[in-house]
Amino acid sequence: MKTFDADTLRTLRDANEVTIRTDKHPGHALPIWVVVDGDDAFVRSVRGARGRWYRDLAAGGFATLEVAGRSLAVQAIPAGDTAAIDRASREYLRKYRPSPYAQSMVKPDVLPTTLRLEPR
Repeated sequence: MKTFDADTLRTLRDANEVTIRTDKHPGHALPIWVVVDGDDAFVRSVRGARGRWYRDLAAGGFATLEVAGRSLAVQAIPAGDTAAIDRASREYLRKYRPSPYAQSMVKPDVLPTTLRLEPR
């Protein structure tokens, strides 16, 4: 498994939102939330499996994150293990606690969309 360098992880940890562009739909940039736990960066779709960017990545596609003036080429691996999904949920609630939308990121139908990001 590839991991991001410490500076990139810090940038992702500190960013409130990142923009994602999938390689399948590069003309559509969408803001998403990213969380970091240890060396792992996670994203999930607030729209569950209906989210287009999620469907693009879950099908094995690639994407580019735009954050703090940087473009990061990424691929996503489903975080299918319960421990990783739980870690991501804790980070979503910690990082986005002030937002009224934080609870929607930990609803049962959203949890299966948890993806671990890797650089490509």
